[in-house]
Amino acid sequence: MGTVIGLLVLDPDQWWAASLLAAVLIPTDAALGAAVVSDRRLPVRVRQTLNVESGLNDGIALPVVMLLLALTATEEGDVGSASWWASFAARQIGLGVALGMAAGLAGGLLIEKLGPRGGITTTYERLATLAVAVIAFTGAELSGGNGFIAAFVAGLAFGAVARERCPRVHEFAEREGELLAMATFTLFGAVIIGPRLGDIGWAEIGYACLSLVVMRPLAVLVAMARSRVALPTVLFFGWFGPRGLASILFALLVVEESGIAEADAILLVTATTVTLSVYAHGLTAAPLARRLGAYTSRLTPAAAERMPMAEHHVRHGDR
Repeated sequence: MGTVIGLLVLDPDQWWAASLLAAVLIPTDAALGAAVVSDRRLPVRVRQTLNVESGLNDGIALPVVMLLLALTATEEGDVGSASWWASFAARQIGLGVALGMAAGLAGGLLIEKLGPRGGITTTYERLATLAVAVIAFTGAELSGGNGFIAAFVAGLAFGAVARERCPRVHEFAEREGELLAMATFTLFGAVIIGPRLGDIGWAEIGYACLSLVVMRPLAVLVAMARSRVALPTVLFFGWFGPRGLASILFALLVVEESGIAEADAILLVTATTVTLSVYAHGLTAAPLARRLGAYTSRLTPAAAERMPMAEHHVRHGDR
């Protein structure tokens, strides 16, 4: 759907570029969905589902973005060959995973060993967690890997080996991460979308609206067609797929690495979609969470027995 509609915004002959635009806008953003994920009026499984999706789908989408970026560049004949782009994608993903794993395991084991022995104070233990992410990102970028993947994998590895330390650093990391996300969105508004407001036309606005209101909800409806999850919950999942940091990073990757003719248009459409998402999902987070929370609280015990296990567990267990 994103590809077909993208052909109306981009050159009608640029199928790969339109597919690339659709892939760039796949990931959702936990930072923009924080108001929903942290709203305790919602069943915990609903919140966890949205949180896990936003944490995983940028890593899942990145190989697709890299492949389509290679195909688009090769089709236009602007940069490199298919084999060069395949090698580039392999380095980005392979080195990102390897270096992220190494940084996360080494940092987690070191903190796990030093903490109980008094070798590191609580304050620096929390700061060291952020340092692990910075080391993973920087190491991957300097070696030709993808820092985004490296930081993500480092977090997984750190949590696996330093599970006892995670409760101490989690709250701190969440707050610092939210602060950094706010700073990033401020820079996004000032540097990327602000100077381009005059370039936004009805085509970009139309694509952004369809991406948020039609494409995402329909995709979720298809994905959950046989899940037996209640329709209001499915619609809630479909709406709360805010676009944010991952899409911005992917669009900047397209501009900086590819040199394809449609790169600027892809960045403009992505920026427009993220901007509308910031307002649309921000304004509707609290009222829709309140309505879904009220819906689940009104369910009778018999209806609760017919609910999917995910919702039933939350309704009775989390309370």
